[in-house]
Amino acid sequence: MAGLLDGLGSLGLGNLENMDVFEEEKKQAAQAKAAAVEEKKGPEEEELIYDKEFECPVCGRKFSAKVMKTGKAKLLGTDPDMRPKYEGIDSNKYDVLLCGKCGYASLVRYHGSLLPTQVKLIKENISSNIKLKKYTGPTYDYDQALERYKIALANAVVKKCKISERAFICLKTAWLIRGIKESGEAENKLSSDEIASYEAQEKEYLKNAYQGFYEARSKENPPIAGMDNATLDYLLAQLAFRFGDYGTSLKMVEALLTSRESARIKNKALDLKEAIKEAKAKAAES
Repeated sequence: MAGLLDGLGSLGLGNLENMDVFEEEKKQAAQAKAAAVEEKKGPEEEELIYDKEFECPVCGRKFSAKVMKTGKAKLLGTDPDMRPKYEGIDSNKYDVLLCGKCGYASLVRYHGSLLPTQVKLIKENISSNIKLKKYTGPTYDYDQALERYKIALANAVVKKCKISERAFICLKTAWLIRGIKESGEAENKLSSDEIASYEAQEKEYLKNAYQGFYEARSKENPPIAGMDNATLDYLLAQLAFRFGDYGTSLKMVEALLTSRESARIKNKALDLKEAIKEAKAKAAES
């Protein structure tokens, strides 16, 4: 089929006969599309973390850990149980500090001095036995992050820390496992059995978090794991709802709604109250 400029050859312009009339506009459109895709893609995980040095309270050595740049990561929202979701990164992968020398690990929130008795317990039960794996790479992958959480939980139990600290580790481990499952599903990398396994693991950690925080509520003074009473009660109401304990969940929601707490918490509590009503109605129908 003849081109739009066919015939110019007879005028000495044969080199222009096959020229695309809208070539420049097509190039500009392609460049704009590529730029839009790049912008939509968001930041890479490596851009949102950095290496920070810490001092181990057990062995006294300096060690480095990757932590998230909180000021740079964009918060997209939270799950009902307050799990934060950021663009380009799962923040939960970077909340455990692990000393590569003695094996002491804790959440960033709880990193600090220890009692002499706690140091002794960790050295005897963790440091003398642990065989840490060697990892390389610019980020923590999910397997490495999950391993770090389990080491942190083992340390927490061994050092006989507060119930709330153990509960918080369980909660954040559940969030991490949820992230593993969601990431695998998004990339079509998980079988139905693997998905079921991750869901069961998440449920087990959440159950322990619920039990731990519920007990800590009556034994510890606020703030508990950085949460005031209202925030903790809302979290407990959500976890109670998750496990079908609608009576406990509704009781805590009602208390929040009649309290002098902020509108933000009350609005969340109202949403949960509606979810409880719907769940109870469905249970009654079945």
